[in-house]
Amino acid sequence: MFDKILIANRGEIALRIMRACRELGMKTLAIYSEADEQSLHVQFADEAICIGRAPASESYLRADRIFSAAELGNVDAIHPGYGFLSENAMFAEQCRDCKINFIGPRPEVIRQMGDKACAKEMAKKAKVPIVPGSEGVVENENEGLTIAESIGFPIIIKAVAGGGGKGMRLVNNSVSFSKEFNIARTEAEKNFANGAVYIEKFVEEPRHIEIQIVGDKHGKVLHLGERDCSVQRRYQKIIEEAPSRFLDNGLREKMGDAAVRLAKQCGYENAGTIEFLVDKNGNFYFMEMNTRIQVEHGVTEEVTGIDLIDLQLRIAAGEKIPFDQKHIKFTKHAIECRINAENPENNFAPCPGEITLYYAPGGNGIRVDSHVYGGYKIPQYYDSMIGKLIATGNSREVAMNRMNRALGEYIIRGVSTTIPFAKAIMSDIDFRAGNVTTKFIEEFAKRNKHGAG
Repeated sequence: MFDKILIANRGEIALRIMRACRELGMKTLAIYSEADEQSLHVQFADEAICIGRAPASESYLRADRIFSAAELGNVDAIHPGYGFLSENAMFAEQCRDCKINFIGPRPEVIRQMGDKACAKEMAKKAKVPIVPGSEGVVENENEGLTIAESIGFPIIIKAVAGGGGKGMRLVNNSVSFSKEFNIARTEAEKNFANGAVYIEKFVEEPRHIEIQIVGDKHGKVLHLGERDCSVQRRYQKIIEEAPSRFLDNGLREKMGDAAVRLAKQCGYENAGTIEFLVDKNGNFYFMEMNTRIQVEHGVTEEVTGIDLIDLQLRIAAGEKIPFDQKHIKFTKHAIECRINAENPENNFAPCPGEITLYYAPGGNGIRVDSHVYGGYKIPQYYDSMIGKLIATGNSREVAMNRMNRALGEYIIRGVSTTIPFAKAIMSDIDFRAGNVTTKFIEEFAKRNKHGAG
């Protein structure tokens, strides 16, 4: 195994990786910006190095400074977590060039699967269903309109290099196509320095269901079941759960097999996620692949009993996956609520500031992954997520009831959070019945007069 690992991230995921490393006897090197000097990942690491000012562009996104820290710390591996440089193929290549192990897939795979058009072609080769759409990048609005009319409205325009809902526009008719096409390209260029877009048929009443896969350096690829991520706003997930109430065993097996085929097709190593849209009739379509650990990986850990970060480290060190597909059992149900420092009553506006009181819930079946504490000052420069609350039970009803109870115990003072919003969802009739699509939050907000953004 590795001797020392640099964690190229911050917040709760940095802490999560650090704990797994410590359990395996590995030393950790934290990097941090000036704004994160008092962060727990800095305090708990064996060593810590400041790499720049608060904005991510001057710290966590500066590969040169990260490698300078790696050299000073004499590390033999880097774990990128999620976000920042985790899906940056050039960063993974630089790790390889510097003889530093990158805890993730090969850079060629990151590049290939990070390009949505290339990933779509790979899915075709693996005989994984894809949503009808353009064959690749759409060069101009006239070409796009022709494609859209041949597919049939509604359609969705997506940035080739996109993610997080940026550069993505829904178009319901030909009249509004030109305007939305140009907005999507502008957003894509602004956010990803790449204005290329493509077009897909919009799947109505869709559920967003992703399959967790793992692959080792010896050719073994397995899936660890699904997570239902349909409860989202602005294409950002709010609540995730496993298993999905919508999938039966037959559909679960088909989707799992499809995910494994695609992962094998691209020669995938380490942990990754294949994301699908599933329509009301159970037809599923490949959407994208995330070539990193997901925010919601803890949901899968709770229902399978498999430590995904531990497995990532072992795979990167060359170990074989120590179990087969038949050994993976889904015996529990888990639900995760992302806790964000946002004000749901004000269009989910971020709420940086000082936490004056912090009390995390506990008890049977409750897990809290967070990096905040009483007196912690939430910086304005980064994502507003300050924690993840996971409730696990022998059934979905037990998990929901535990989550409802835990949300009621979760105390965060000094800043607004999404805790009351999540608690309201736990009591919603449609949510409890499992009647959720990616439009759930929008419909829920209208019913409950909450701002949905």
